[in-house]
Amino acid sequence: MSKNSIGVALVTGASTGIGEATAERLARAGYRVFGTSRRAAAAGQRPFEMLTLDVTSDASVDALVKELIRRVGRIDLLVNNAGFGVAPAGAEESSIEQARAIFDTNFFGVVRMTRSVVPHMRRQGKGRIINMGSVLGFLPMPYGALYSATKHAIEGYSESLDHELRTRGIRVSVIEPAYTNTPFDANLLEADAKLDEYREVRSVVHQRGKELMANAQGPSVVADTVLKAALAAQPKLRYTPSGLASRLRLLRRFAPSGLVDAALRKDLRIDAIPVSPPRASAMEKSATQHS
Repeated sequence: MSKNSIGVALVTGASTGIGEATAERLARAGYRVFGTSRRAAAAGQRPFEMLTLDVTSDASVDALVKELIRRVGRIDLLVNNAGFGVAPAGAEESSIEQARAIFDTNFFGVVRMTRSVVPHMRRQGKGRIINMGSVLGFLPMPYGALYSATKHAIEGYSESLDHELRTRGIRVSVIEPAYTNTPFDANLLEADAKLDEYREVRSVVHQRGKELMANAQGPSVVADTVLKAALAAQPKLRYTPSGLASRLRLLRRFAPSGLVDAALRKDLRIDAIPVSPPRASAMEKSATQHS
């Protein structure tokens, strides 16, 4: 580590969007930054080095952390940002296999990275872990149940972990961004068990999400919040970036639950969609015809 470096930072999911903006912001602030992506990143003018990592693989995670320790001797900051979104769909429209896959990246990826890095931070006697949550971690979104669940899991895991590690000089924080204008929306995973009953509402919620994303703040706002958490002398457990995320946090904390519930449904326009009557099964149709 150079004399002018604040420390060594490892940022997962740094090829685009929030991860890339965060890695760049940390590098400009003085960190020696290593970013990762699942696929080999194209060479560019980034102020940080990109490495290949699959957060769903124990072997890939352990190999990368060992290589970093061999090369630079320490990891001072871990930013767990890797993850993917799920296109709006009813909770029953994803198979159990798909639900496992979503958790394997968005939640267990955080667990793998943490388990691999924490022993080194303990030996150092200090470190910071920053996990990328979401406003959906405290304000779950209709037709986004599985993604919201992964972010709720990150909230609980991070709070417990911070209690466990703070006496060892390691602090844990969660960043809770709202809609952010990034390419994230272009790679949403489609539900693998779609039902015709949800077709119309699925389309409406998806379109509303695209509208909100198009008018959202850029990823630099989130990157600035990550840096704030990383450098704080007394870090907080939760950080909501300025703008919509902060307003939603205040709304969730102080507004009556009924008001929040109604506002959320109105904003997503889901109550304006007529619900089709259930279709009769083949057995029910046969019974009707012979009655």
